[in-house]
Amino acid sequence: MSSSTAPSPLLLLHPEDNVFVARRTIREGEKIAIDGREIRMSAAIPLGHKVARFSLQPGSPVLKYGASIGSATSHVAPGEHVHLHNMKSDYLPAPTPQALARES
Repeated sequence: MSSSTAPSPLLLLHPEDNVFVARRTIREGEKIAIDGREIRMSAAIPLGHKVARFSLQPGSPVLKYGASIGSATSHVAPGEHVHLHNMKSDYLPAPTPQALARES
């Protein structure tokens, strides 16, 4: 008889990333192994959202795909949801072709 374990609900896209991506909705209070430590999730995290792999300090870069996508605006503990409430994006909005056409 073989034993199998369920795949982690967290996906690491690049070995240098300091955030995971949720592979499914994660429930508040759910226990998840993060780098060998069991972490109890303090909030629900939607599918596709980021989860801190390590502790992030204000100003720390948020690394996804091995590249900085923004920076933390407050302390973020391992297992915490990383989103607009505690990070700012490095990306500036780009106008769409439709918006440019309306402006001309």
